[in-house]
Amino acid sequence: MVRISLSVLITCTGVLLGACHSKKAPVVKQDATVVVDVVVVSQQSISNIIEANGTVVSNESVQLHPEASGRIVYLNVPEGVFVNQGTVIARINDADLQAQLSKSKVQLELAIKTEARLKKLLAINGINQSDYDSALSQLQSIQTDIAYYQALIDKTVVKAPFSGTIGLRLVSIGAYVTPADVIASIQQLNTLKIDFTLPEEYSPLVRKGSTVSVEKDAADTARQRAVVIAVEPQANTVTRNIKVRAMLPATQAHPGSFVKVYVDAGQNKHAIMVPSNVLIPNDRRNQVVVIKNGKASFISVETGVRQATNVEITQGLNPGDTVVVTGVLFAKPNGPMKIRSVKQLSDLK
Repeated sequence: MVRISLSVLITCTGVLLGACHSKKAPVVKQDATVVVDVVVVSQQSISNIIEANGTVVSNESVQLHPEASGRIVYLNVPEGVFVNQGTVIARINDADLQAQLSKSKVQLELAIKTEARLKKLLAINGINQSDYDSALSQLQSIQTDIAYYQALIDKTVVKAPFSGTIGLRLVSIGAYVTPADVIASIQQLNTLKIDFTLPEEYSPLVRKGSTVSVEKDAADTARQRAVVIAVEPQANTVTRNIKVRAMLPATQAHPGSFVKVYVDAGQNKHAIMVPSNVLIPNDRRNQVVVIKNGKASFISVETGVRQATNVEITQGLNPGDTVVVTGVLFAKPNGPMKIRSVKQLSDLK
């Protein structure tokens, strides 16, 4: 049996412990320096153009309904054709009303003669006043009936309320219609209107007489000028937007079609612009990373006008601040930063 002395065991243990302590543990960098590109913000002039969605509206538009129920005996709906105001579009069968009118007219002739005869007798005291008053009342009653039947007959005729273009015919001759039925529509297209909405904060920009630019077709970038004719005095209680109506000069457009409306809010000569991709979304507001004394600082900002690649900072930044534009995701609060290059906004498009 091999016996190991206590001294030898202690010596071996010390050698092993010394060997373990002689190996150096790896050092982990907790705050590695992030190399980034930056822009130095400054004030510049920008045009503030507000874009809104609009709808083309005809100058006058109405659906033609009959005022009386009955069978259509005359129909004149020249689809897609311009008609003048007062043109007869349709007639409803009014034979019974015409008969009542003729009867009342015959009664009127007799009542007129009776009233004239009794008036002469009253002048020579040939009859008493009550007899004459009764005849006069009968005459006036018949005149009222005639006016009533004539009004009913007028309701059987559908006329163009204004000059305009007739739409598609929705009924046929001989059909039985009621006031709920639509015969056709009529649109006045010589002048068109544009209805659009804006956030209420921009309401001072649109007053009666001010102008806006309208782009009718995405394929045609030509813009037309439209004059604001009215602004809805009450904002929408849900969206907090205001409704604006502008008059568009004679042009080729279909009512109901979509247009883009551009409102010029003027120039801001002291705008601070940064690239849109430097914004870090937050619960309440956006943030940007600014280098101060070689370290990253997260600054809360408020945004304004947005362009294709840039956004205006209305609050949070000052001219001369150094904003990180690359490596934003690697930045940590108070982490060391190293500037690789200073970019211009034009270089980041």
